Amino acid sequence: MAPVRVVVIGAGFGGLSAARALERPGVEVVVIDSNNFHTFQPLLYQVATAGLDADDICFPVRAHLRKRQRTRFVLGSVTAIDLAGSTVTIDGRRLERFDHLVVAAGSVSSTFGVEGVAEHTFPLKTVTDALALRTHLLSRFERAATATAGEVDLGIAVIGGGPTGVEMAGGLRELIDHVLRKDYPELDLSQVPITLIEAADRVLGPFDPSLSEHASAALRARRITVQLGVGVASVEPGAVLLADGRRVPAGTIVWATGVAGNPVGSLLGVQLGRGNRIPVEADLSLAGHPNVFAIGDIALPPGTPLPQVAQPAIQGGVHVARQIHALIDGRATAPFVYKDKGSMATIGRNHAVAELPNGMKFHGFIGWLMWLALHLVELMGFRNRANVLVNWAWNYLTYDRGSRLLLPSRVEPTTEK
Repeated sequence: MAPVRVVVIGAGFGGLSAARALERPGVEVVVIDSNNFHTFQPLLYQVATAGLDADDICFPVRAHLRKRQRTRFVLGSVTAIDLAGSTVTIDGRRLERFDHLVVAAGSVSSTFGVEGVAEHTFPLKTVTDALALRTHLLSRFERAATATAGEVDLGIAVIGGGPTGVEMAGGLRELIDHVLRKDYPELDLSQVPITLIEAADRVLGPFDPSLSEHASAALRARRITVQLGVGVASVEPGAVLLADGRRVPAGTIVWATGVAGNPVGSLLGVQLGRGNRIPVEADLSLAGHPNVFAIGDIALPPGTPLPQVAQPAIQGGVHVARQIHALIDGRATAPFVYKDKGSMATIGRNHAVAELPNGMKFHGFIGWLMWLALHLVELMGFRNRANVLVNWAWNYLTYDRGSRLLLPSRVEPTTEK
């Protein structure tokens, strides 16, 4: 009897979680992704702020799946999905047949239609985004070191007061105060402005209000201006225009808000829901297609929208694997029940906020230690954990950050006629 083939689109948190849980005799798993590595996205901001190297938070997908003999990896982009024919097209030419399909392609940065965002801001969704932002930041300081006073605007605006924005703003302040001030003694960096802009009335909206207040106070103590309750009307070169008419000058603008479902969701031929996410049934299957599932950021389950973070994707991956096993065994599927494991965000050295499912709340040094421990444990690969631990220890003890290389780009040689 031929094995049941399950195709998983995406090698993020959800896709790899599903692939691991699907492993059993009689099931063949094919994981497809346009990158040959998994990215630990919660630490992208540390790559952008020179605290970690890119390969510290990335892990090869093939190495992760190496011991799973019934699972294979295909590098490529999904360009078509034929639900009737049960096939997935990769890069416009290769077909993969499936008996069950799991769409775990995640999300992409969304501009919300705000004019100028795509052209004049730096998103923070991929390793490429983080490296581009880091290169831009370091290049501006190098230019400022040889320019006349005031010629280069070193000010920074971070749009979005969620965990990414808060952590980014705090990380940037530490980079400037602890590292770049020593690297560029010819520059007066004591007054480099960093502005965090949030349309809601508080940062870290999903957190308890008391923790939001702690986070705001910690940011302001680090000389970060926190603009609350005002949206962004547009972005132009060198400035953010707020909805109330004010203008925030900034030579570097980080877009740390707004995500939408990966465009691969549109290939299913169904009406997408809010944020270009795929509407699914309670068991995370596609209506009318019980053998097709969507999980993580790209899925829109019924009821209260799930947070677009790692845990719903990881838990969703395990859940759909169990539902596929149930279908193979002739059993009924069950609804997905998300178990909230809490939320954390760090503001910088010695300060983070944490909220546990039982209602316990932590902030300051204890919250920071909890944040460090969780992220270290969740990283993929022993080498990565060891490298990150060593880097964090070095950064903490020396007030330094080693990943400050400006690497020249090169043109790849032509290898095909």
